[in-house]
This record gives sequence, structure tokens and C-alpha cells, in this order.
Amino acid sequence: MGTRGEVEGAQAEIRRRNLSRLLQELHVSRPLSRSELAARLHLDRSTVASLVAELAARGIVQEHHRSNSIPQSPGRPSPVVELRRDGPGALAIDLATDWMGAAVVGLGGKVIVSTRREASLSNSKPEKVVEDLGSLVRPLLASLENGPRIVAIGVSVPGLVRSEDGRLHEAPALGWRNVPIGQLIRNEFADLDVPVFVGNDADLAASAEHLRGSGRGTTDFICIWGEGGLGAGIVVDGRLIGGSAGYAGEVGHVTVDPDGDLCHCGARGCLESVVGEEALLRRSGRNPMGGTAAIEDLIAAADRGDKAALSALAESGRGLGIGIAGLVNIFNPNRVSLGGLYARVYPYVRAPILRELEKRAMPAPRAMVDLVTVRLGNALLLGAAELALAPLLNDPAIMSLQQEPAPSDANDVPETFASRAPGLLAQG
Repeated sequence: MGTRGEVEGAQAEIRRRNLSRLLQELHVSRPLSRSELAARLHLDRSTVASLVAELAARGIVQEHHRSNSIPQSPGRPSPVVELRRDGPGALAIDLATDWMGAAVVGLGGKVIVSTRREASLSNSKPEKVVEDLGSLVRPLLASLENGPRIVAIGVSVPGLVRSEDGRLHEAPALGWRNVPIGQLIRNEFADLDVPVFVGNDADLAASAEHLRGSGRGTTDFICIWGEGGLGAGIVVDGRLIGGSAGYAGEVGHVTVDPDGDLCHCGARGCLESVVGEEALLRRSGRNPMGGTAAIEDLIAAADRGDKAALSALAESGRGLGIGIAGLVNIFNPNRVSLGGLYARVYPYVRAPILRELEKRAMPAPRAMVDLVTVRLGNALLLGAAELALAPLLNDPAIMSLQQEPAPSDANDVPETFASRAPGLLAQG
């Protein structure tokens, strides 16, 4: 038998896990009654009542009774548990080649307010970008009324991010190398006094799409993301692959033509140099650095039936199909979803992609995979928010208690809560 301390420690860990399971269930679902939560989590109702009471005391959830509800069993109807609008939330930031964006996102993936500024970030100075970001975000935060309290910041960037400290090792499309982007953003928003988490854009898009979008319900899912560069977020057996340091998924830098064009990464013939935004624009006769405006012009030309535009898009689709066929053969996904640039040009690249899949993917894994586009218009911001809120979802007890939890058998719902919790007590 274990010592009393070991038993208490095991019980505390079980409770932490159950708190996490309950909060994550609410995070991905609609509001649920205590009885529904008990059934989904395979817990007894008294345990659920105790867990809900603790989450309520930490300012994360609240309860109410459904009006005109009919009890399914003797006694009062089971209270409905929902996430608080003024509960914990994240400041999500998206730094892309052609814009910067931000949003305040609450638990449950609810975007409360958002903003975006078109700006070319290629070959810019990171310090100036973060300064401009501050001027974009401050009015956004000032506009919040009864919204979430910011407990963490999540940042999406198109490059290699070291997971342990959020350092941007390299972002070829931005021309950035060895940038402490997490620390720069933390310094800019020092008054918020919250941790900053940085992730690769394709990984974050895959995370959001797997949870709420085109990958929902799949176990093995790949999101190909193209905005400036090209990357992939890869979910295997329900878990996003990060690699030993967080650098996994850079499929844009797999060599497909050893004698091809020079890529921003320094190598030749990378997939990105064949099918990326710059290659597509150059192939169509447009300024390869033309950004969003040039892509929109290309799509408009294709809509009119312009042969040069259609040919350029078809060639990119062919190259993309070759790359996707390799991923299908390696990872055997249920679904591959195209996002960013590739979602916008999907009507013109779909057929050549499918032709290459039929030619190059092995028949068995090819028969199991669907090709789709992303469903979330703000996948990068939602993915950044998921990254920022992950420590809280893993351990809700890092939020300070605002009041003592109500007794576990209480049926009444507290009408008022104390002032806001000060925020995360640990980065996790």
C-alpha cells in the first residue's frame, strides 16, 4: 500500500484530469447539462457537480436552469453548464507575409473581436513589425466590454518555431532568422503580464481545423497551408506531429527538382519553389512579390478564361499533387485539406492534383483519403488561441479561485462572482 501522501497525490491527479476532461468537453461542444456531462465523461453526477463547482469558483463556467424544461427523472432538472463570456481567453496574433491580424478568443473558440491590417512583412525588421502590432492591438483590447480576461497570447508565424521557448529559427518567406519573436511580443504587451506561445502557421491551422473544421472526426489528417510559403500540419492518431523540437511539417522544403530554382531556404528545387505563391505569380507573368493583390488579379483572369492564368494554376496543381501523393503514401491520412492560397485557387488546381494522386499515390491509401478545403475562415487565429489556452485546458486549477467552491450537492446557482482572477499562475 502507498503512503497517505501518495494516495492523496494520486487522488489529486485524478481530479486534475477530470477537471481537464470536463472543461475540454465544454470547449469543443455546446453548453451541456450536468447529467449530459456525467454520461459523456462516464462520471457520477455528484463528481460532476463537484467539478463544475470548482470551475465556477475559478470563474470559468456558470450554471443555469433551462426554462420550461421537463425533468427526465424525479427531482429538479439538471442545471446547464456553460462557459462564461467573461471567463479566461486568449489574445491570438497572426503574422503573415502580407498582413498582420489579431483577435480576442474565448474558450469554446468564440471570436469576440478581431482586426487585420494589410502590410507586406517580407524582409521587414521584426522589432518594427511588433511595434506596429502593438498599435493594431491596443484599440482592439480597449474595445472589449464584458469580454474574456486575457490569460495568454498565442502567435502564428510562417516559419520554424522552437517549441520550448517560441524562438523563430527561420521564416524564409519573411526573411527572418533567429528571431526571439515570443520575447519581443511579451515585451510589447508587458502590461498584460501573461505568457506568450508561438507556433508554426500550418501546425496551428491543422490544430484548429482538426478540432472545429475540415478535419473534425478524423484520426489522421493533413492541412496544407500556403500563404507566401508552404507548410503542412500533420495529425497522426489524433495528435499533431511536432518533431523533436517543433520543426516538423516543412513539406515545402522537400526537394522535388534537384536542378530547380533557388528557394528562400537556400536549397534548390524545393516544392515551395515550384508551387508556392511566388512561383505561381512568376509563371503567370505577374510580379512574384505582388502579394494578395496579384493573386486576386490572377484568380480574376482565370475566372475570365485567360489561358496563361489557367496554365500557371494547372502547373501549380500538378506540383502540389505530386507533393500530396508523397504525404498520402507516408502518412495514410483520412483527409487532406488545403488552406490559405490553395483554398482560394482550389477550383483551378483540384483536377490536376487529383490526376497526380491517381498516378502517384499507392492505391490502398489513395482510396482512403478525401481532398477538401479548410472550413474555418480564421483558422490561424483560432489555432493560435488553442495554443495559448492549452495549459489552462490541461490544468484548469492554474486559474486562481475567485471564491470557495459551492458544496458538491448544491442545486442553487450563485448569482454573483468576485472580481476577475489575476490570470495564469504558471506557464505550463
